[in-house]
Amino acid sequence: MLNTEPNNPTWASASGRDSKGLWVEFEQLGNTCRVYLPKWAGKLEHDKIGLFTDLSIKGVIQRCRWIPPGIFCMGSPTSEKERHDNEIQHQVTLSQGFWLADTVCTQALWKAVMGDNPAFFTENENNPVEQVSWDDVRNFIKQLNMLTSGLGAQLPTEAQWEYACRAGTTTPFSFGETITPDQVNYDGNIPYANGKKGRCREKTVAVKSLPANPWGLYEMHGNVWEWCADWYDDFFEMPIIDPIGSDTGSSRVLRGGSWSNHGWRTRSANRGWYAPVNRDNYIGFRLVVG
Repeated sequence: MLNTEPNNPTWASASGRDSKGLWVEFEQLGNTCRVYLPKWAGKLEHDKIGLFTDLSIKGVIQRCRWIPPGIFCMGSPTSEKERHDNEIQHQVTLSQGFWLADTVCTQALWKAVMGDNPAFFTENENNPVEQVSWDDVRNFIKQLNMLTSGLGAQLPTEAQWEYACRAGTTTPFSFGETITPDQVNYDGNIPYANGKKGRCREKTVAVKSLPANPWGLYEMHGNVWEWCADWYDDFFEMPIIDPIGSDTGSSRVLRGGSWSNHGWRTRSANRGWYAPVNRDNYIGFRLVVG
């Protein structure tokens, strides 16, 4: 179960079984985390970043990272350059950890589940699947959950997404105060905050082509926008626990920016929105599982 080691793996402080199943305890971000082995996981592994496991669908592997519970400031401070008024900063508590795909869904994974490939940029099956609407993604998730017992796949909430994107940082980007095209796939002709101009690829790149953030998540900034579960709505200043967004709306949240966007659009706090039936070659998604 745990790296095939007979007793506690070297990275774990304890392991055992209770009414909820097999579990392991380990240190992450200065806290002791207890994580239960998901039914869909082959084994739990650990590296210098934290806990991870692999989901296998018809031979296609999607790595998933354990994102621990925590408290963070969602939105942007008024001092952040090129911020927008819909990014009101407020404290968010995420009381439960979650498994998050370390990349957006690839064309290979989409094809394994759905049997087709709706993407525009098809030169590499490891490129993000794009041209998928929020409704398309909902159908994909339904099929994926039918293929894998106990998977419980869904889209991340907007709060989960920003928490994971920031990876403990408070700067405009998880990489710091600014970015370059070597870190993020965006329109380098329009850099952030009048920075130095750079490359504009004008297309998606294969997942894991660019550096991961501090929590081992790839291309959270740029490449493709990522659908979130929430209806788009205003933020408020009061602290909130485990937000899931409004019950109704006309647009679903998009996060992260894309290959076609100016630098400011790829900030951790930037918010986008789109009707759930719309598709474009700069919109994809990332999964939360288990």
